[in-house]
Amino acid sequence: MTGSELLLAAGVDTVIGDPRWLPHPVRVMGRSIAWCDEHVRKICRGPGGLRAAGFCLAVGLPVCMYAIGLAMIEVAGSLSDWFGTAVSILLASTTLAGRDLWDHAQAVRTQLQQGHLHGARLAVAMIVGRDTEQLSESDVTRATIETIAESASDGIIAPLFYLAVGGAPLALAYKAINTLDSMVGHQDARYIDFGWASARLDDVANWIPARLTALLLILSAGLLTGKVDRMRQGWRVLLCDGGKHPSPNSGRPEAAMAGVLGVRLGGRNDYDGVPHERPFMGEGLRAVAVEDAAIAMRIMALTSLLGVLIAAGCLWFA
Repeated sequence: MTGSELLLAAGVDTVIGDPRWLPHPVRVMGRSIAWCDEHVRKICRGPGGLRAAGFCLAVGLPVCMYAIGLAMIEVAGSLSDWFGTAVSILLASTTLAGRDLWDHAQAVRTQLQQGHLHGARLAVAMIVGRDTEQLSESDVTRATIETIAESASDGIIAPLFYLAVGGAPLALAYKAINTLDSMVGHQDARYIDFGWASARLDDVANWIPARLTALLLILSAGLLTGKVDRMRQGWRVLLCDGGKHPSPNSGRPEAAMAGVLGVRLGGRNDYDGVPHERPFMGEGLRAVAVEDAAIAMRIMALTSLLGVLIAAGCLWFA
């Protein structure tokens, strides 16, 4: 993939996003994972069998997606160079989720601005896994900001990183890893064994992108506000609190976002009625306000732009 092709792929994502009427590789991956989850359990019942099956799925699906992406580009390229380039750009655009993240966050923000808490709860339920039925306005805003920060990593910067390293096939393999983690990489009774390998592989795949995202969020906040103290606070909270999150990666962009916004993230989240307490990020800072979501969205947008330019630049000058 060239730098120009990466720019075009980012442009396609920005303009088109993820129309639900178009087939999308991630939805195909999701259906495949759900099918495997259902049918594997008919054969493997013990922890050892489930771990072995989960390992095969965690390795097999990304390998398959890489091979499929590579084959599609090569077959299209054998017909004509421009067709191969077009397929590469289209596949690359499906790995990026910047427009989709913006639209979902904007839907929550609109409901909050209009004072429709119930509508905001329904909107935020589309992008978070926690229970949303009883969330307060502040909790809805916090959930939105935390998702913006985390998704800036696995929905934007990580795919850009893998597009720059290995083109659309490698980015598709990454999306398979990320989708596996979101569907089966949970530490509950059902997935503790079957999803173990998926969760560990996702930790490895996101280690570099999560830290790049945190740095870009801090830089973007400084560029948007022109305030060096915002960057200093983002860096301080990142260093102090970035490792407190249960995930070795998600806490980095969330801590950076908490610092640059000057807010406190983390705390109690309920999942299927079970409360989970997470350490605060930005301890001692103020609670979030509705307008913080708008600022977080602008920081995310600039972070996305910087990520695209850096990735394209790496391809141009490599």
